[in-house]
Amino acid sequence: MKFLFNLLAVILFLLDNGVFGVGSDKVSVSVMEGDSVTLYTGVQTSLQDDIKWYFNDTRIAQISGDLRFICTDVQCNEGTERFRDRLKLDHQTGSLTITNITDSGLYELKIISSKSSSDKIFSVSVTDPEDPERNYNHQRSSRDQHY
Repeated sequence: MKFLFNLLAVILFLLDNGVFGVGSDKVSVSVMEGDSVTLYTGVQTSLQDDIKWYFNDTRIAQISGDLRFICTDVQCNEGTERFRDRLKLDHQTGSLTITNITDSGLYELKIISSKSSSDKIFSVSVTDPEDPERNYNHQRSSRDQHY
């Protein structure tokens, strides 16, 4: 019984620390409404099987490593036009640029390869440029931000 408990503890430790090839990160992003923001994957597309982007659990972009399948917004999820003509997917890295951003929420990146998979969550907070209190910290930043 003690052996099973110790084995379970080791497995949970390995899972929690990403040893089995599954990693997860969370990044908080604050951006002014109407600005552009780039959410970086940190990988090369050619080394992955699939890179998928989700906004609040709805797929908004996808690219396969061999570039045979690429979609954004309506092409990925028919009937969803929230980001129409505002998403740009980098074909070399799978990084996602959102222009004229208006939507706060969770942008989730899923990277899948034959050896591992990983998730990265971007918690994006879009602030109103007309709100002077929330606007103060953004006055000195550039209009295009990258994460």
